[in-house]
Amino acid sequence: MLNHESTIIWDWNGTLLDDVNICIEIMNRILHKRGLKPLTKTRYQEIFQFPVIEYYKKLGFDFNRDSFESLSVEFIESYNRELKKADLFKHSVDILKEFKARNYLQIVISAMEQRALIKSLRDKVVSGYFDYMIGINDHYAISKVEFAVDFIKKNNIYPGKTVLIGDTTHDYEVAQAIGCKCLLVANGHQSYSKLSLTTVPVYKNLKYILGIISN
Repeated sequence: MLNHESTIIWDWNGTLLDDVNICIEIMNRILHKRGLKPLTKTRYQEIFQFPVIEYYKKLGFDFNRDSFESLSVEFIESYNRELKKADLFKHSVDILKEFKARNYLQIVISAMEQRALIKSLRDKVVSGYFDYMIGINDHYAISKVEFAVDFIKKNNIYPGKTVLIGDTTHDYEVAQAIGCKCLLVANGHQSYSKLSLTTVPVYKNLKYILGIISN
């Protein structure tokens, strides 16, 4: 699968950065304040989706009481304070080093706000592995499709030699829109069973992707 590619597009949250437990802890505090059912990790990985407003609906929020916008701000303010507690997944640095040694162009395209993304990459000391770091311009995590497609076109990146690696069905949708290959890892924000509904290979973690890189 990685014999002839020259570009890797990475998702950040849930793919290289293990922020799942932080997201669940923060959301459970928000739910508790409103008397709503708390999340388990299993339930979270089954109901989380993009656009995240649909995930919020499944959590039972009353948007007549709390707007999606205000809930998003409440979540992201806590998230930005606590993000420093998130670690990289095991093998994240190993695979970034391997791809860099093979002279792959490496791009991270994330649903994080642009400045927060760059700060996170720098804090985890991995920004130097990426040729481009692309985030969104707000906190509402609606979709990465439009700005990902626009970026690929503007920078003349050939989809036929590109692989996107992510942890959600939305990453699959982004790859489909770009017209590139896709690999998914099931140790992030969505379950293996949910990711398996796509038509692309799903791996348990980054170690398995390292194992398929051709020598």
